[in-house]
Amino acid sequence: HVQLVESGGGSVQAGGSLRLSCVASGFSYVNYCMAWFRQAPGKEREGVAYSDQDGGTTYIDSVKGRFTISRDRAKHTLHLQMNSLKPEDAAMYYCAGSTYSAAGFIERLYNYWGQGTQVTV
Repeated sequence: HVQLVESGGGSVQAGGSLRLSCVASGFSYVNYCMAWFRQAPGKEREGVAYSDQDGGTTYIDSVKGRFTISRDRAKHTLHLQMNSLKPEDAAMYYCAGSTYSAAGFIERLYNYWGQGTQVTV
């Protein structure tokens, strides 16, 4: 049974930090492209950052220098460290996993999704 479970969301003042975590179970996530997406009310879901199977990372421009995506392979966990948070970062954040190495921010290529964790700024 494949499962992605996010945690770490919450309410923080502008300029503050949060660290999101996503624990993966039921699949060998080391072979997957793993990503964080977010969706704010009234807006489409957008990719925030992804970590490919080779360890490369990519970020959308609006979070570069503020957010860091990382994997703890021993704990099957994906993290998103978010610093210098802005009101426009407020959204539901989702963890996702894809078997496609070039999934990038293409949502339809992601096989597995978590339930989301809310971030309020």
